[in-house]
Amino acid sequence: QVQLVESGGGLVQAGDSLRLSCAASRRTFSNYAMGWFRQAPGKEREFVAAISRAGGTTIYADAVKGRFTISRDNAKNTVYLQMNSLKPEDTAVYYCALDQDGLASRVQYQYDTWGQGTQVTVSS
Repeated sequence: QVQLVESGGGLVQAGDSLRLSCAASRRTFSNYAMGWFRQAPGKEREFVAAISRAGGTTIYADAVKGRFTISRDNAKNTVYLQMNSLKPEDTAVYYCALDQDGLASRVQYQYDTWGQGTQVTVSS
């Protein structure tokens, strides 16, 4: 069973940047698409960004397009989420997830494995 471990969250001010990382324990990491999702207090978990197995396809939620960038380093079994121009409404627990189909997807139920989440708090 692959494990995903997120890191990089924290407390920042509006306009700042953060980079989240998600390390996978499986060496076949390059076979899988990866996604980032987030859940704010009192809200349902929502899609943020996803990347295909080789990194050639990336998709974003409209709320983060142009500010967030998803990338991956298959040699390090790691996916990243670079978050720039952060806003208070970006405050949430951020989760990475793995999709064995290998195609970038916005659909949560297509993801098989989830990390434990990392808290991002953006103050105004």
